[in-house]
Amino acid sequence: MFRTTVEDLLNEGLEQKQHLFLIDLSILDDNAIKVVIDGDTGVTVEDCMFISRAIENNLDREEIDYSLEVASAGATAPLTSVRQYKKNIGRTLEIKMTDKVIEADLINATDNNIQVQWKSREPKPVGKGKVTVQNEAEIAYGDIVEAKVMIKF
Repeated sequence: MFRTTVEDLLNEGLEQKQHLFLIDLSILDDNAIKVVIDGDTGVTVEDCMFISRAIENNLDREEIDYSLEVASAGATAPLTSVRQYKKNIGRTLEIKMTDKVIEADLINATDNNIQVQWKSREPKPVGKGKVTVQNEAEIAYGDIVEAKVMIKF
Protein backbone atom coordinates (compact mmCIF):
# COMPACT_ATOMS: atom_id res chain seq x y z
CA MET A 1 0.00 0.00 0.00
CA PHE A 2 2.75 2.48 1.00
CA ARG A 3 4.86 1.60 -2.06
CA THR A 4 1.89 2.09 -4.39
CA THR A 5 1.16 5.50 -2.88
CA VAL A 6 4.80 6.58 -3.26
CA GLU A 7 4.91 5.32 -6.87
CA ASP A 8 1.71 7.19 -7.73
CA LEU A 9 3.00 10.44 -6.19
CA LEU A 10 6.35 10.04 -7.94
CA ASN A 11 4.67 9.43 -11.31
CA GLU A 12 2.48 12.52 -10.85
CA GLY A 13 5.60 14.60 -10.16
CA LEU A 14 7.40 13.18 -13.20
CA GLU A 15 4.36 13.91 -15.40
CA GLN A 16 4.65 17.58 -14.43
CA LYS A 17 8.37 17.64 -15.31
CA GLN A 18 8.46 15.78 -18.64
CA HIS A 19 12.25 16.22 -19.04
CA LEU A 20 12.85 14.07 -15.92
CA PHE A 21 12.67 10.28 -15.76
CA LEU A 22 13.03 7.62 -13.10
CA ILE A 23 16.22 5.57 -12.82
CA ASP A 24 15.54 3.79 -9.53
CA LEU A 25 13.03 3.71 -6.69
CA SER A 26 13.72 1.69 -3.57
CA ILE A 27 11.78 1.51 -0.34
CA LEU A 28 13.47 -0.36 2.49
CA ASP A 29 11.75 -2.15 5.38
CA ASP A 30 12.17 0.89 7.63
CA ASN A 31 10.30 3.04 5.03
CA ALA A 32 13.48 4.70 3.80
CA ILE A 33 12.57 5.94 0.33
CA LYS A 34 15.37 6.51 -2.19
CA VAL A 35 14.56 7.99 -5.59
CA VAL A 36 17.18 8.35 -8.33
CA ILE A 37 16.21 10.49 -11.32
CA ASP A 38 17.84 11.70 -14.51
CA GLY A 39 16.85 14.30 -17.06
CA ASP A 40 17.14 14.84 -20.78
CA THR A 41 19.12 18.02 -20.07
CA GLY A 42 20.54 17.02 -16.70
CA VAL A 43 19.09 17.34 -13.19
CA THR A 44 19.19 20.47 -11.06
CA VAL A 45 18.84 20.80 -7.30
CA GLU A 46 15.46 22.39 -7.99
CA ASP A 47 14.38 19.27 -9.92
CA CYS A 48 15.29 17.08 -6.93
CA MET A 49 13.45 19.42 -4.58
CA PHE A 50 10.37 19.38 -6.83
CA ILE A 51 10.21 15.58 -6.88
CA SER A 52 10.88 15.42 -3.14
CA ARG A 53 8.03 17.83 -2.45
CA ALA A 54 5.70 16.00 -4.83
CA ILE A 55 6.10 12.93 -2.62
CA GLU A 56 6.61 14.51 0.79
CA ASN A 57 3.74 17.01 0.66
CA ASN A 58 1.24 14.23 0.03
CA LEU A 59 2.35 11.73 2.68
CA ASP A 60 1.30 12.03 6.31
CA ARG A 61 4.20 11.51 8.73
CA GLU A 62 1.64 10.95 11.50
CA GLU A 63 0.43 7.81 9.69
CA ILE A 64 3.76 6.43 8.49
CA ASP A 65 7.25 7.38 9.63
CA TYR A 66 9.56 7.51 6.63
CA SER A 67 12.72 9.11 5.29
CA LEU A 68 13.07 10.41 1.76
CA GLU A 69 16.12 10.94 -0.43
CA VAL A 70 15.92 12.20 -4.02
CA ALA A 71 19.15 12.28 -6.02
CA SER A 72 20.38 12.52 -9.59
CA ALA A 73 21.97 9.53 -11.29
CA GLY A 74 25.42 11.10 -11.12
CA ALA A 75 28.12 11.50 -13.73
CA THR A 76 29.86 8.21 -12.95
CA ALA A 77 26.75 6.04 -12.59
CA PRO A 78 26.24 3.32 -15.21
CA LEU A 79 23.66 4.00 -17.91
CA THR A 80 20.53 1.95 -17.27
CA SER A 81 17.81 3.29 -19.56
CA VAL A 82 17.45 3.84 -23.29
CA ARG A 83 16.65 7.48 -22.56
CA GLN A 84 20.06 7.90 -20.89
CA TYR A 85 21.82 6.50 -23.95
CA LYS A 86 19.86 8.85 -26.23
CA LYS A 87 20.77 11.92 -24.17
CA ASN A 88 24.48 10.97 -24.29
CA ILE A 89 24.80 10.69 -28.09
CA GLY A 90 28.11 12.28 -29.10
CA ARG A 91 29.88 11.39 -25.86
CA THR A 92 32.50 8.73 -25.22
CA LEU A 93 31.40 5.61 -23.33
CA GLU A 94 33.26 2.79 -21.66
CA ILE A 95 31.25 -0.27 -22.64
CA LYS A 96 31.75 -3.59 -20.89
CA MET A 97 30.46 -6.63 -22.71
CA THR A 98 30.81 -10.27 -21.73
CA ASP A 99 33.82 -10.77 -23.99
CA LYS A 100 35.53 -7.34 -24.12
CA VAL A 101 35.66 -3.73 -22.98
CA ILE A 102 35.78 -0.84 -25.45
CA GLU A 103 35.96 2.92 -25.19
CA ALA A 104 33.86 4.29 -28.03
CA ASP A 105 31.94 7.35 -29.21
CA LEU A 106 28.17 6.92 -29.05
CA ILE A 107 26.88 7.76 -32.53
CA ASN A 108 23.22 6.74 -32.22
CA ALA A 109 20.82 5.05 -29.83
CA THR A 110 17.57 3.35 -30.80
CA ASP A 111 15.06 1.44 -28.71
CA ASN A 112 16.96 -1.83 -29.42
CA ASN A 113 20.67 -1.00 -29.70
CA ILE A 114 23.42 1.58 -29.82
CA GLN A 115 25.81 2.46 -32.63
CA VAL A 116 29.39 3.26 -31.66
CA GLN A 117 32.70 4.18 -33.29
CA TRP A 118 36.22 3.81 -31.94
CA LYS A 119 39.80 3.64 -33.13
CA SER A 120 42.14 0.75 -32.43
CA ARG A 121 45.72 -0.17 -33.25
CA GLU A 122 45.96 -3.41 -35.20
CA PRO A 123 48.81 -5.26 -36.91
CA LYS A 124 49.47 -4.24 -40.52
CA PRO A 125 48.11 -6.73 -43.08
CA VAL A 126 51.59 -6.89 -44.64
CA GLY A 127 54.86 -6.22 -42.88
CA LYS A 128 55.72 -5.20 -39.36
CA GLY A 129 54.12 -2.56 -37.20
CA LYS A 130 50.60 -1.45 -36.50
CA VAL A 131 48.04 0.74 -38.19
CA THR A 132 45.15 2.75 -36.70
CA VAL A 133 41.78 1.36 -37.75
CA GLN A 134 38.37 3.05 -37.46
CA ASN A 135 35.84 0.57 -36.05
CA GLU A 136 32.06 0.81 -35.98
CA ALA A 137 29.53 -1.51 -34.39
CA GLU A 138 25.92 -1.86 -33.37
CA ILE A 139 25.54 -3.31 -29.89
CA ALA A 140 22.25 -4.62 -28.53
CA TYR A 141 21.39 -3.43 -25.02
CA GLY A 142 21.21 -7.06 -23.92
CA ASP A 143 24.89 -7.52 -24.82
CA ILE A 144 26.00 -4.61 -22.61
CA VAL A 145 27.05 -5.60 -19.11
CA GLU A 146 27.76 -1.99 -18.10
CA ALA A 147 28.20 1.33 -19.88
CA LYS A 148 29.49 4.56 -18.35
CA VAL A 149 30.09 8.01 -19.77
CA MET A 150 33.79 8.84 -19.78
CA ILE A 151 34.40 12.18 -18.11
CA LYS A 152 37.12 14.13 -19.89
CA PHE A 153 38.87 17.19 -18.48
